Formats: sequence, structure tokens, C-alpha cells
Amino acid sequence: MTKLTKALVLSAVALAAGCSMAPKYERPEAPVATDWPGLRLARSLAVAPTTASTAVQTTAAADIEWQSFFSDPKLRLLIEAALRNNRDLRIAVLNIEQARAQFQIRRADQFPTVGASATGTRQPATGGNISSVYTAGLAMTSYEIDFFGRVASLKDAALAQYLATEEGRKTTQISLIATVTNTWLSLLADEELLAITAQTLATREESFKLSQLRFDNGATSELDLRQAESLTEAARISLAQLQRQRALDENLLTLLLGQPLTGELAAALPAGQALADAPLMVDVPAGLPSDLLTKRPDIRQAEQQLLAANANIGAARAAFFPRISLTASAGSASNHLSGLFESGTYGWTLAPQLFLPLFDAGRNRAGLDSANVNRDIAVAQYEKAIQTAFREVADALAGRATLGEQLRAQQAQASAEATRFKLSDLRYQNGIASQLDLLDAQRSLFAARQAVVQTRLLQLQNQVTLYKTLGGGWTEPAATTH
Repeated sequence: MTKLTKALVLSAVALAAGCSMAPKYERPEAPVATDWPGLRLARSLAVAPTTASTAVQTTAAADIEWQSFFSDPKLRLLIEAALRNNRDLRIAVLNIEQARAQFQIRRADQFPTVGASATGTRQPATGGNISSVYTAGLAMTSYEIDFFGRVASLKDAALAQYLATEEGRKTTQISLIATVTNTWLSLLADEELLAITAQTLATREESFKLSQLRFDNGATSELDLRQAESLTEAARISLAQLQRQRALDENLLTLLLGQPLTGELAAALPAGQALADAPLMVDVPAGLPSDLLTKRPDIRQAEQQLLAANANIGAARAAFFPRISLTASAGSASNHLSGLFESGTYGWTLAPQLFLPLFDAGRNRAGLDSANVNRDIAVAQYEKAIQTAFREVADALAGRATLGEQLRAQQAQASAEATRFKLSDLRYQNGIASQLDLLDAQRSLFAARQAVVQTRLLQLQNQVTLYKTLGGGWTEPAATTH
């Protein structure tokens, strides 16, 4: 009889450990193409994909630490400050702690809860007497023997949610680093555009003074004077707009860093530094679309949420089957409180309970239906995450394939406009060309110089975006041992 009891106990333990009602997980197929359209665009334009950078990297973007990708020490200082103080990242870290605690709660449900207990009951007995029973000892309350994997499935779901929050933190860090870098590059562009605009304004003010002098002496018409005045005021408008934009970009950087821009952070801000002086970033390989499944934390987060939804189906299915709980206690029992701990008062109780749902007004069925729908929603969200990642990388590759050529052409255009302005000015000084020709050449040169800066900004920000969309920015350098 003892051997049979042991066999039954071992069988029950094995069943409780190995039984799961959760459906077998199969990763959905990626609903995207097998190649990047941006690479096809680069080949069709006969443009090398490395035109945006002088350095080529063979390591995948997700495996490159941000400290290596961004070489400027001032930029790295700003990123480090953001990683320490940004509130969105801090919330993401706290979400991890909360999810870890929830997982520990679910894991603890797999083990019995044992504690010290003391009870006392008094009730009427036969003959008009009062019956008293006092107990003290250890007690285990309502421990569920998980034959059908309900508790284990809830634990698996909590674990997947915990892992999803960790991937969410990585996604937040990637986005934060990219946003800080792009804002810093925007400040560089603001500085360069402000310098160009201030120079243009000074030139136009001189032209306006000359036009005013010529008009006062009857050498030119009021039409030419007002044209020169209009261009001067247009430059002032551009200068005010750029000053406001620089203030807005600095305010955004302050928010991202989570602290005022003072001390060494203020020294890290661009001051008179041109965007052309920004250090070049290495050109990362695109890889294959299938690589995103393992490289992008947001896709891994969506898959963990899908795993959690899959595990919840197991818990919902197990709710249809009997639930066995166990209550037990061991200690001293006595009819008199004073004799509770005397010898011979030891006792124990064991009270197993089996509950089989027969009628619940459709609660369990609705729970299973809800779990199945949640799994379908998680599948759609996972597929949407893949499609969104594919689109983001494809957009960045399209930018890499075309922005280099666009910048080269706009630099050539700016050079041509500069020559045109010099010739127009020479012709105007010699009375061959009209002032209208000179002002038109001046306006075109200003627009062309602005376009060069804006395109260079787009090109550099596109490199940051490509690094981000390929999953770069969350890898930290390996710790060195001494």
C-alpha cells in the first residue's frame, strides 16, 4: 500500500509539472518581402549605398554599441545624460520592475504558502455546556495542485510580459538615442543656417542702402528700391524664424536630457559649429528583412506579448477542468487555552478539495473566447510591428540611395549660383545688368545655400534613422574585468 501511494504521488507530481493546456506556439510568417526596395532603388540609380559616408561597416547595426557609432565626444556626453535622466526611459525601467514583481507573484503561486496560525473556537455543546477548541502551529491554506497547468500557464504569461517590458526598455533607449542625436544635428544646422542668414541680411542691408541712395539721387526707380527692401525684410524674417527654431530645438533637447542645459552640457551644445563639421558615421549593412525578427527589440516585444496571449489560452482552457486545492495544518490542539502546548496535544489536519465547474453562466467559455481573441490581436500586432519595421528600414535605405546624389547636385547648384551672383554683381556695377537681375541672383544664392544645409541635415539624420531602424542603440559595451 505504501509503494502504491508513493507511485500515485510521483505520478501526480509529474502530471502537475508536465501538463499544459496552452496551444503549441508557432511563430507567424513575416508578412513582408524578402528584399529591401531601397536596395533595388540604389541599383536602379547606379548609386553606391555608401555615398553618405566614407566608412563602411560589416557588423550588423544591432551589434554596434552606440558609443562606437557616434564618435563625437560632445554628442556622447549628451546621450549619456539622457540615458541617466530621461523620464520616459525611467518609466520603462520601472515597468520592468513591476513586471518582474508580477512574475514572481505568479511563480510563487506554484508553491504552497505555509505560515504560523492560531485559532480559537467556542460553541454550544450538548447539555448546555460550551465547547472550546484552541489550536496553534503551521498551516497551509488552499494550495492548488496544478494538474492541468492553469497556474503554470499564468506564470508563463507573466514571464513573457516581463520579457516584453525588457524589450520595451531597449526600444525606448534606441528611440531616445536617435532623437537626441537628430536634435543635436538640428542644432548644428540651425547654427549654420543662422550664420548664412546673418551674412545674407548684412549683404542685403548694404544693397538696400545703395538702392536708397540711388533712388534719392534719381538714378533708379522706386520699384527697384522696394524690391531691395522686400528682400532685406525677407532675410530678417528668416533670421527670426531660425532663432525661434533653434530655441525650440534646445528646449526639446532639454526635455530629452531630463535636466537643464548647464555646465558641461551647455558646453556640449553647438556654438558656431557648422553641420559640415559633424563627424561622419559608419555605413551599416541592411542585412535581410528576416534579420529584423531577432535584431529589433520592438518586434521581440510584440512576440513576447504573443507568447503571453498564447499562455493565457492554456489557463482559460484549464478552467474547464477540475481544480484541486489542499489545506493542511499541524501543531497543538487543546480544549483549554492553558494546556495548548502540553505534551500529547499534537495533531494535524489534511483537507483536500476538488471543484468541478458545472454551471457558471458561460463565464469559462467567455474567458476562453476572450483569450483566443487576445491571441489573434497579438498576432496582428506582431505582424504590424514587422511591417512597420520593414517600412522604416526601406524608407531609410531609399534616403541613403538618393540623398547623397541630391546633396552633390545641390552643392553644384549652390556653386553655380555663387558664380552667377558674382557675375551679376559685376555686370550691375558696370551698368550692363539691371538691379532686378542682381537681386534675383542674390535670392537664388541664399535659397541654394539653405538647401545645401537642409539636405546635409537630412542625410546625416537618415544615417541615424537607418542605424535606429536596424535595431542599433541598445547594445552596451562588454564589461572589462581587471
